[in-house]
Amino acid sequence: MSDSWLLIRGGTVIDGTGAQPVQTDVLVRNNRIHAVGGNALPGDTPPPEQCEVIEAAGLTVMPGLIDVHCHMSYGEAKVEEEIDLYTSHELRTLIAAANAEKVLRAGVTSISQPGGSYYIGVGVREGIRRGLVHGPRMTAAGRYLTTSNGLTDWYPTSVGVPDGNIGVLTNTVDEMKTEIRKQVKNGVDLIKVADSPYGQYQAFTDDELKIIADLIHQLGRKCTIHARGSAELDAAVRAGFDWIMHGNIMTDETIDRLAESQIPLVPTLLLLANMSDWPELTGTLPGDIRGMRGMLEKSADSLHRAHAAGVRFAMGTDTGFGITAYGEWHARELELLTVYAGLSPLEAITAGTRNGAAMLGLDGEVGEVRPGCLADLLVVRGNPLANLRILLNKANILHVIKDGQVQVFPEDLDGKRFQFDTLPAVYSRIDLTYDMVMGGDPSPSYTIAPWSLSDSRDLVHDINGLQQRAGDESISVAD
Repeated sequence: MSDSWLLIRGGTVIDGTGAQPVQTDVLVRNNRIHAVGGNALPGDTPPPEQCEVIEAAGLTVMPGLIDVHCHMSYGEAKVEEEIDLYTSHELRTLIAAANAEKVLRAGVTSISQPGGSYYIGVGVREGIRRGLVHGPRMTAAGRYLTTSNGLTDWYPTSVGVPDGNIGVLTNTVDEMKTEIRKQVKNGVDLIKVADSPYGQYQAFTDDELKIIADLIHQLGRKCTIHARGSAELDAAVRAGFDWIMHGNIMTDETIDRLAESQIPLVPTLLLLANMSDWPELTGTLPGDIRGMRGMLEKSADSLHRAHAAGVRFAMGTDTGFGITAYGEWHARELELLTVYAGLSPLEAITAGTRNGAAMLGLDGEVGEVRPGCLADLLVVRGNPLANLRILLNKANILHVIKDGQVQVFPEDLDGKRFQFDTLPAVYSRIDLTYDMVMGGDPSPSYTIAPWSLSDSRDLVHDINGLQQRAGDESISVAD
């Protein structure tokens, strides 16, 4: 079969390495970058008329974004129960596959899923590799490893941890080892550990984290950890974890150890920021708003100190919740890294491209515009270095190129939502009290609807019908 060639001509190239942009051509041969300007690999270079050509004069050419904290199995949930309990895992998988295309359309050509329900991420990853699913490159973890004191053991002990939960309870070293072995057998690329929800204490011991990391590496896989607090983050660095999520609260000693190790930190600020910045749109409760804003303030302090110390950052977004919908907000994390960690726009783009390659197992092969790298590229209207928000507007992402192929998307893709089932019934959104109805009237009176018994039966029938259709039509009795 003859080679295919793609010439991107005359664009301003941001190469992902942190170098200043240059105006030049990019030549792609099959699925890899063959030449940037005059820097060609050995081999014949065809004349331009034999190439597919993208005229990029006045446009920006850059690596595709790499989001290493993207939960494809979350279904744009509004509440935790939607992630853990509702919708069969067969349907969840189909919804995740549909949403993968939206992520790719947003210019995210590679993702890593650090945990989710069942092995949905593994299935979607394989679907993408085999051409069954249109989506970004992907690596995937299974369910988080947690303890009774860690993130994802949400429910009362009397309820337990359901099979659909994004975490699995492992309170002993033997349970941790067993779950690691099971997940590796079932095809995960990495394993995620979930320490305390908000960094308020260290949920795993130092010894447990060391044993976990050693076994995962012995089995040829990578490990990451949800670590918002300094103690668990420091312990994870000493245990040899491959990258770390969050790092909201860090002492100088922890930052120095992290910087020396060059273990990447993925702050994942988007969820906190979206909840904090638009509560009038999201309906976030006042207590949660205060908590999120307080966490952002602490993060700004820790992350600025980490940046000054030379910590290596990568981009993650916690995409998958309703508040961080698929294909909508990935690029906002770049701007948040400039605000809360002090990165320059060029450093933020490097964090969102080259620095995420290791989480894909493709360090030095993706995230850079360099001969020999896989040709995952964006052609963008405008200059992201002058305004990172350009990358948020999909109208500015003129071409998404993955594996050397210009991607084609359905015209109505952006307007579609593929989501999990919501709560099956909502009886009320308030607590109805006597005083609320009567308003302190000393002579209360109210009218009972003059329905007959048959009318009441018809009403019950209608309500039941609405509830049965709610999963398919996203309606509730309140509608």
